[in-house]
Amino acid sequence: MLRTVPQTRNLSLTYQIAAIAAFTVLTIIAARITIPFIPVPFTMQTFAVLLAGMVLGSRAGALSQVAYLALIVVGLPVDARGLGAAAFFGPTGGFLVGFVVAAFVVGLMVERSGERRWVRWIAGLVGAAIIYAFGIPVLALVTNQSLVAAGAVLGNLVVPDVLKAFLAASVTEGGRALLMRR
Repeated sequence: MLRTVPQTRNLSLTYQIAAIAAFTVLTIIAARITIPFIPVPFTMQTFAVLLAGMVLGSRAGALSQVAYLALIVVGLPVDARGLGAAAFFGPTGGFLVGFVVAAFVVGLMVERSGERRWVRWIAGLVGAAIIYAFGIPVLALVTNQSLVAAGAVLGNLVVPDVLKAFLAASVTEGGRALLMRR
């Protein structure tokens, strides 16, 4: 069993690109696992973002999310609501931008954690908090609410996001083992 995060930057360029692309696709698929919730849908994207950081590390994890956002910017309907670039101007715009920062920070925390597996779960919680920190202000602005009111709207999503952080931390070891198989 692997004990440290593989440094994807030490892998071949082809392998790095394939790993980044795989997590971009995972984020797209996770966007389709949606429970309608107004104004921000409940999706499995948080799980995909956290897993990208934990498995790929800070750089490649963030790049997988940059690639996801780039697909949205060019107009592909890969976001949860299928809006394409318009998603950046709606209530979910801040959450989308937060994906990149969250994947990077989670990856960095896990890279520096060594064998302390509990840090993965803490990193997942921090990553979810980062996504909220980027998302809530934009949600408040777009819906003309206070930050407190916008945060309260999302209160029902906190427990599922804690569970997603735990799930991502739990499956990380298997994902990293698959990534290192050649």
